[in-house]
Amino acid sequence: MEFLIDDGYLTREECDACDFGNHENYIDYEKMYLQRFPLLRKAWERAVKKGLETKKDYVAFLKKSMNWLDDYALYMALKDAFPGKCFIEWERDIRLREPLAMAKYRRELADEIRFYQFQQYLFDKQWRELKLYANKAGVKIVGDIPIYVAFDSADTWAHPELFQLDESGMPTAVAGCPPDAFSSTGQLWGNPLYNWEYHQKTNYAWWMQRIGYCYELYDVVRIDHFRGFDEYWSVPYGAETAAGGHWEEGPGIELFETMKRKLGKKRVIAENLGFLTDSVVKLLEDTGYPGMKVLQFAFDANGESIYLPHNYDHNCVVYTGTHDNETTAGWITTRTEQDRDFLERYLNRKRDEDLCWELIRTAAASVADIAIIPMQDYLALGNEARINTPSTLGDNWKWRMSKGAATDELAEKIYGLTKMYGRL
Repeated sequence: MEFLIDDGYLTREECDACDFGNHENYIDYEKMYLQRFPLLRKAWERAVKKGLETKKDYVAFLKKSMNWLDDYALYMALKDAFPGKCFIEWERDIRLREPLAMAKYRRELADEIRFYQFQQYLFDKQWRELKLYANKAGVKIVGDIPIYVAFDSADTWAHPELFQLDESGMPTAVAGCPPDAFSSTGQLWGNPLYNWEYHQKTNYAWWMQRIGYCYELYDVVRIDHFRGFDEYWSVPYGAETAAGGHWEEGPGIELFETMKRKLGKKRVIAENLGFLTDSVVKLLEDTGYPGMKVLQFAFDANGESIYLPHNYDHNCVVYTGTHDNETTAGWITTRTEQDRDFLERYLNRKRDEDLCWELIRTAAASVADIAIIPMQDYLALGNEARINTPSTLGDNWKWRMSKGAATDELAEKIYGLTKMYGRL
């Protein structure tokens, strides 16, 4: 909100009067949403009065972003007009984007559309200033690109040709994962699947726009569910579980060769976790991208895991754990006796020593070109600080770091370890 105060769109008193939640370690998203929108509307109204819409940087943002922003802002305005309903439940004419309906709603919802454009402008401006600050300090930002989009999204509504949908706009098949040792029925994600034949005909134009925009926001892009570009699990729409799905062929190396031609050589991390077939391994090798190694996956008592550091080559990225894992301190407490014994022998450390920090040291000392350590692990926090538990809803992505937790002493410790292992 500081930016909006500095620009004269809000007063400090208005911001201070809002209750965004006061829990030191957890974010109250509902409270933030309900409190923030009235403030943003005030800011928008004042920004208009101050002539924002004629300012060069605002006009430039709208022009630069029109290939996605116009549809997104209309979609969000329509979501408000049809209170929260999935687009498939809207009136038929606008659900199918008939020209007369599009013109009608653009006219009737013009103010709301402009309000959503304003929000994206604020995000873009503030994010780019943050990125510039980080880059000047020598910090690179790693960001995700999910392989799939939600069914109820501006992308699916605005570009149905990109997806496996029927004439009424409903999916014919959806994404998921097959049954495995963790789930006898697999995972039913429900995202619409891509019409890869259409993407190929367009030389992957939508993907190039999407990935290209990611590189405006991030310095390194982590490609989620990399194996889905080799083969993806297709589940008939309406199925209650993913067990009845089957494998379909993805775009393979062609998409990534197109990316290199169109966007140039970019820094990528391939999320290649899970069961890997020979064809997925070959695809990763052909791209030259580094894959991921997660130490929490390494220490089962049989000692044969590919995630053990002595099995690494340079071209990989090692993590103690990811956003989908327990914190490392929490993970240590949930090991079986056999796995815990193997962990201690591998690290050459006893039970009463700081095994969490030793795993951080092991990651830093490995030959992996990049080591990424979650802040929760540097702070040795338990599972109360876990970010996400996959396949659960309602209690994820809420952790926040306590004010003052990143002490000078911790910074010196991280610096010393980073310097020792040549990672400065």
